Amino acid sequence: MSEEQLFATLRIIDNHPWLFWFGVSAIFLISVFIHDLLQRKHTIKHNFPIVGHIRYLFEMIGPELRQYWVANDKEEMPFNRAERSWVYATSKKQNNNFGFGTTELLYDAGYPIIKHSAFPFPEGQAKFLNGDPSMIPSLKVMGESHGRKKPYRPSSIINISAMSYGSLGERAVSALNRGAKLARCYQNTGEGGLSPYHAFGADVVWQLGTGYFGARDEKGKFSMDKFLERLSENPYVRAIEIKLSQGAKPGKGGILPGAKVTAEIAKIRGIRVGQDCISPNAHSEFTDVKGLVDFIERIAAETGLPVGIKSAVGESKFWEELAERMKSGGKGPDFITIDGGEGGTGAAPLTFTDHVSLPFKVGFARVYRIFQNAGIADGIVWIGSGKLGFPDRAIVAFAMGCDLINVARESMMSIGCIQAQKCHTGHCPAGVATQSKWLQAGLDVNLKAERAASYIKGFRKELLAVAHACGYEHPLQFTGTDIEIGAGLNRFRTLSEVLEYEREPVRFTTMMDYTSFIPEKSSA
Repeated sequence: MSEEQLFATLRIIDNHPWLFWFGVSAIFLISVFIHDLLQRKHTIKHNFPIVGHIRYLFEMIGPELRQYWVANDKEEMPFNRAERSWVYATSKKQNNNFGFGTTELLYDAGYPIIKHSAFPFPEGQAKFLNGDPSMIPSLKVMGESHGRKKPYRPSSIINISAMSYGSLGERAVSALNRGAKLARCYQNTGEGGLSPYHAFGADVVWQLGTGYFGARDEKGKFSMDKFLERLSENPYVRAIEIKLSQGAKPGKGGILPGAKVTAEIAKIRGIRVGQDCISPNAHSEFTDVKGLVDFIERIAAETGLPVGIKSAVGESKFWEELAERMKSGGKGPDFITIDGGEGGTGAAPLTFTDHVSLPFKVGFARVYRIFQNAGIADGIVWIGSGKLGFPDRAIVAFAMGCDLINVARESMMSIGCIQAQKCHTGHCPAGVATQSKWLQAGLDVNLKAERAASYIKGFRKELLAVAHACGYEHPLQFTGTDIEIGAGLNRFRTLSEVLEYEREPVRFTTMMDYTSFIPEKSSA
């Protein structure tokens, strides 16, 4: 091409710039076409060059398309749009009421009905602890029955469940901790261990998983010296929880993809940067019930703190043996967290997620009944976990025997989670379950802390409202006879009849008897 022809071509492009972009686009599409024909990894792309990419695009954004355009308000899983809307509205202090009546199928088998009282508890007589109309203190003290040196009465019966720093980013963990401080509830660290983002003033329960992160030696074994050293640096730790298993992947260790293992996380956990962090599926400190109890007592003796266990429920033999040993020896966990198979915030193989461990109501009832029959249920603080972050489900759990509720995914939604279901990829679009600095940049810690606190407080206020409607001052006064469960064919049975037991009666006088256990409100 001569110089004169070149200038003529440039003048044409200058007068018609679309020709340039048309040429660039054509070259790009031809390159993609050739690449698709030559590659052999994806049959669809080979057989349908260029067009085949649309299929993978739709597959990638499928959850979002279904969430916002296809599914109805009661259809999505694990949380439908109506449930998410309630959490979002509550966290933002917006109107969380719904109009035009229920859309639920009230006659379906398994549907719970909470029976109101003809003579409600007068809301004008309700006492507010420290001026907060949402405060509901625990009626039990962790460690009291075993005489621990540092017993702990949780200020709130609703708390933030185990979610590790690593699975969640530092901004999300920080927001939840600050929110927990504002709401005066505790935050469970998850098995990732203590991080700087758990130290903004909220009460903390340190969870020890099979990896003993933050309390392990160079070989990955539990180190009491390192454990005590970390505890001495973290005055907010009020209890220790030994995780035997969790609802998302019971019998399998935690999974943190290498893409999420930053230098800071590697330092906190004592692992290598960029490598998949897969915890062992079993503890190295004990292999049987006796060993578990000995480990619990050793930690309690060294720290003075209450020590409990968390587990999903499978076979019953373990629980029967634990109950028998606790009854005969007077030693064992101060609290027991039962996680349902419907729970799960992180990465897990599909079979474990869908088919391993019993759902909460079945699993909890089996375990609670074992300890009740042994006559020791009342000496344990019972914690329920697994999709219980709504007032109706919490009330059923309380009537079954729970003393506290731990909430995970609903807490994530309160700080912005949109249920994109990309937690395991590191590409959470809401900046919650990711280590990407770019994606986290949109998560304002102070704003989200306020929303996390508003969700917890709004949750508790609605719990109190329902309790008052049923004639009670405290939600733990609910019993199985206060709830009826649909049995199909227009028949209902009380929860007590379904469970074949009644929870141990609570010892409650008035809210004002618990004021000394509730810390004064402080800012984040």
